[in-house]
Amino acid sequence: MTMPLARFTVLDLTRVRSGPTCVRQLADWGANVIKIEATDEVDTGKGLGGERDGPDFQHVHRNKRGMTLNLKSPEGLAAFRRMVAKADVVVENYRPDVKTRLGVDYDSLAAINPRIVLGSISGFGQDGPYAKRPGFDQIAQGMGGLMSVTGLPGQGPVRAGIPVADLTAGLYCALGIMVALLEREVTGKGRWVHVSLLEAMIAMMDFQATRWTMKGEVPKQAGNDHPTTIPTGLFRSSDGVINIAGGGQVMWERIVKVLGIEEQAKDPDIATDKLRSQNRAKVNAIIEAITQTDTAANWVAKFNREGVPCGPVYAMDQVFADEQVKHLGLEMTVQHPRLGALNVVRAPMQIAGVDCARNPTPERGQHTDQVLAEFGFSAAEIAALRAAKAV
Repeated sequence: MTMPLARFTVLDLTRVRSGPTCVRQLADWGANVIKIEATDEVDTGKGLGGERDGPDFQHVHRNKRGMTLNLKSPEGLAAFRRMVAKADVVVENYRPDVKTRLGVDYDSLAAINPRIVLGSISGFGQDGPYAKRPGFDQIAQGMGGLMSVTGLPGQGPVRAGIPVADLTAGLYCALGIMVALLEREVTGKGRWVHVSLLEAMIAMMDFQATRWTMKGEVPKQAGNDHPTTIPTGLFRSSDGVINIAGGGQVMWERIVKVLGIEEQAKDPDIATDKLRSQNRAKVNAIIEAITQTDTAANWVAKFNREGVPCGPVYAMDQVFADEQVKHLGLEMTVQHPRLGALNVVRAPMQIAGVDCARNPTPERGQHTDQVLAEFGFSAAEIAALRAAKAV
């Protein structure tokens, strides 16, 4: 079966996490992705993004083919430009000035191939006072506001447990690339799509950011409670904790029924949504006094039977042991020729009739000769590139 994106060729110049995350969205659905890494002479540290055989690298670079190319050499850059002429997409996450210095900026690439789509990810944007600053996920989490609302009230800023800015910048860039490719079907011309960690992080702040832009409210830490929907938060049971999400009068009445707290619910301090929000601590105390009398599993079952969103709080081993997670098949196996069977996390969207690609992360430069041949390089030309240490 032909994969949905098989007609697109993507030249992947990305490193670390945000860029590779972007490209993986295309690779998972069959795009012909060529991961271009620097040669040994240029990259003595053997690349960024964690140990090559480790989970990070093997997860984020799957479904790609790999080649080496020294873009700092005239021969390597000429080879890359020749590949651009036949490609559909180039993705990079250099600092903005680096791409211009290397000659892989949009104007340079579009002069070779007007249909090319360039996806760029930076720390702070392609221009402006911070454009040349090095970007890093945790810096964007801090500057984008996420750390100010994460953690317990009064605790001080807390980073999220995953690289939110990196991942979302990659997702937004992939979405932008798809938009540009769709437009190209009409216009015949490519586009430059650029995203920054800072922009992605602020966009992911969503309603928290809009509380400021529309109403001038500065959101604060709410801990395990939802900042606006009451009662929504974490509650202790007899053997652990559970999440309950019950905003609105109808949901509150269901919670009252499940817990059997009809008398306590008559308290005028908690009679309405607004009052429950103002008296959050009292509401939580009433709920938790009852939830501690039974097990987490029993409460999850009871609340869900009444239509109240409720779930356990898992460690990662428990996540993948859950029956629904197993049913969904989030853990998929790829066969690596050297490392053997590796279990990675599949793409989260399901497209009826199409399976996510299941190819392992390539070895460094594994497909160099094969890829160059596909782009029209003769055996003699490939040998010359090797002699010049351009590949």
